[in-house]
Amino acid sequence: MTNRLYYTEPYRTAFDATVVAVDLVEGRTHVTLDQTAFYPTSGGQPFDTGTLGGAAVSDVLDREDGTIAHVVSGSPRVGEIVRGAIDWARRFDHMQQHTGQHVLSAAFDRLFGVRTESFHMGTASATVDLAREVSAQEVTKAEDQANRIVWEDRPVAIRFATPEEAANMPLRKESLRTGPLRLIDVEGFDLSACGGTHVSRTGGIGVIAIGGSEKFRGGSRVEFLCGGRALNRFRLWRDSLAATQKCLSVAPEEMALAVERMQGESKSQQRTLRGFQEKLAIHEARALIAKAVPSGDQVVVVDALEGWDAQGLKAIAVAAVAERPNVIVVLFSATTPALVVIARGSAATTDAGALLRGLVARFGGKGGGKPDLAQGGGLSATTSELVAEAKRLIAT
Repeated sequence: MTNRLYYTEPYRTAFDATVVAVDLVEGRTHVTLDQTAFYPTSGGQPFDTGTLGGAAVSDVLDREDGTIAHVVSGSPRVGEIVRGAIDWARRFDHMQQHTGQHVLSAAFDRLFGVRTESFHMGTASATVDLAREVSAQEVTKAEDQANRIVWEDRPVAIRFATPEEAANMPLRKESLRTGPLRLIDVEGFDLSACGGTHVSRTGGIGVIAIGGSEKFRGGSRVEFLCGGRALNRFRLWRDSLAATQKCLSVAPEEMALAVERMQGESKSQQRTLRGFQEKLAIHEARALIAKAVPSGDQVVVVDALEGWDAQGLKAIAVAAVAERPNVIVVLFSATTPALVVIARGSAATTDAGALLRGLVARFGGKGGGKPDLAQGGGLSATTSELVAEAKRLIAT
């Protein structure tokens, strides 16, 4: 069993330990110590990083036999005494998030009787999954309650109890672990079994800010940020808001309406543009047919057009086959990578889908369609190469 110093000394950042085993596992060096302050991935909290004997610690694993393996870049000797140093910024961040989770989960439980099913700490934010869906009003009330506990700066104590003793305690969630339990006690607010690292007073959490919530597996997933993470998210939103405000030239409280208005105007302009494109497509189609080249019983139109998107190219191709039943039309965009639309009239013989597959096989990209209409994109070639290959495939 590895003596876990972080159980009782979460603020400890350095320690000395004796190497009891060194193993090579899948090309990585695993070092086992008689004691450690490094926290392994467990209970939704990621592992600590730092150095061990000067070597970088890239992972910390909690083994089933009660030992902890440190994945290091070096290879110390068994019996050697090594110095371990914890990355304090990472450790304290995890302490803020984990203690914040206890307080937030307790707030949902106390106010609304909503239990926390699971907890996950990511690199930028953390989440709790709640047993039922919660409303926006409930989220706000739980956030307010949690921050009241943070700002009261209540003590956060570490206690130990037997399962029998714990059975008579007001634990927020029953523990299924056997043997002695480690309990985290937020004074007068929450008592939970937990092996993670925590701040010593709720004030160390700083603030608990909820980033959002969504429906998840019959309940709700709530994203939250504590301390430094909340500050970083605020800075991101502040800078984004300032940049957007500058572009729109409106007050912050008017930005949502301004964006909504711009979206409405954009959709209206797109509808107008689409109407003009459809009308112009007929004239473009007739101009292309006028210079088309006969090939056997069908007429071939292959060209690359400037300023047309996929819908516009399709409108031209459809208009062209409506004008000449024996026409096969292959239209590329002038962009790189290129878009392509292929259409054939009722009297034409070239398979549009097969032609597209041939172009994709040669130039990459993707797409699909039927014998009379196919379209795709991502073709990596010059317009001259695309036009030449399309003509070759049609003639084959």
